[in-house]
Amino acid sequence: MYQSLTFLHSLFRWLVLISLIYAVFRAGKGYFTRATFSKADNLTRHWTATIAHIQLFIGITFYFHSPVIRYFLNNFSTARKSSDMLFFGMIHSTLMLFSIVLITIGSALAKRKPTDNGKFKTMLVWYAIALIIIFIVIPWPFSPFANRPYFR
Repeated sequence: MYQSLTFLHSLFRWLVLISLIYAVFRAGKGYFTRATFSKADNLTRHWTATIAHIQLFIGITFYFHSPVIRYFLNNFSTARKSSDMLFFGMIHSTLMLFSIVLITIGSALAKRKPTDNGKFKTMLVWYAIALIIIFIVIPWPFSPFANRPYFR
């Protein structure tokens, strides 16, 4: 089960990034060109949030089945002294959850804005902030916090 979770987690990690980058691009383009908020823009907003929510559930499941997290939770006082353990046990999961909350709020607010430009602006701001946080807390191979290979 852990292997299939690892695969799904890796797959949806990239889907979240791709959809979020695309949504921020569309929102920025729509906002600065004062375009009409089309059905495709609305689908981008919706599916970006949906993919993020799927990743959240996979991530939560992965979190509680991970041997690293089990060690962190069972040996908290020792594990928190390790930057890798602290990163994966608390920082990564907390900030990723926060990012998905931002995506959810941004999606809901954009959906309810009365003007097209307001929808684009709302989506752009909330999704861009979430994207920046996600980029910071991804354990990239070059990250100073903790690192993992691009694909496992």
